[in-house]
Amino acid sequence: MSILRKLSTNKVALFGLIVLVFLVLVAIFGPYLYETSPWKMVNRPFLPPMENTDLMLGTDTMGRDVLAGLVYGARISLLVGLISTMIALLIGVPLGATAGYFGGWIDEALMRFTEIFQTVPSFALAIVIVAIFEPSVYSITIAIALVSWPPVARLVRGEFLALRNQEYVLAARLNGQTNRNIILREILPNTLSPIIVMASLMVATAILLESALSFLGLGDPEIMSWGYMIGAARTVIRQAWWLSFFPGVAIAITVLALNLVGEGLNEALNPKLSGKRES
Repeated sequence: MSILRKLSTNKVALFGLIVLVFLVLVAIFGPYLYETSPWKMVNRPFLPPMENTDLMLGTDTMGRDVLAGLVYGARISLLVGLISTMIALLIGVPLGATAGYFGGWIDEALMRFTEIFQTVPSFALAIVIVAIFEPSVYSITIAIALVSWPPVARLVRGEFLALRNQEYVLAARLNGQTNRNIILREILPNTLSPIIVMASLMVATAILLESALSFLGLGDPEIMSWGYMIGAARTVIRQAWWLSFFPGVAIAITVLALNLVGEGLNEALNPKLSGKRES
């Protein structure tokens, strides 16, 4: 049974997947279908939602279309989440695999290095990194990646520790395969399930981190994102509630969809959970 077929039997996960696909389509095709620039002043500032049929969600502090900001911001918010997660995986997976496979002093050294990043709260560390390199979409993405990889490294290390003495790994060693081949071809494929599940949840966390940084005034002022919209509206929440409400709802829906898909993937890829559901 394929992963998609298993997900289709989980109505909650299927709902999350449909919502996520819709958001991805909006991010890809939305700017071409809704051509109003999110930076263009189209009406008076603080125009309430539904007051003008051409501006369904109203305007912001500069008279810009809020709906245009949501459509264009979807691409940046999702890209920040995806790219930061990919960078975190590129850092965490090799470190965790090396530590778990070789053990000994290599494991001790790499885990102590990992703990250095975990001694400081991830959000506080992200703030420091963004402040040092000046707020931009690049510094935000790098900051989120640097605070996200330690859990990945620990997860992969634990999986490698559990699998490195399995019979198929010992057989590969007896056949004279190199450590590199054993890691990449024998053990790593068997650890992909928990990594995929964690990655889906990491994207949601990254989107939340980006919005939190923007709310504190550390967002990229030159690129429209949901986090930037919330950050720009933080001083006028009482005067214009919709400026932070609509991007906040967009973030909440995206995070919820990613979490539902993550739970569905965990159930589909974990034989024990799948067996419990089928029984």
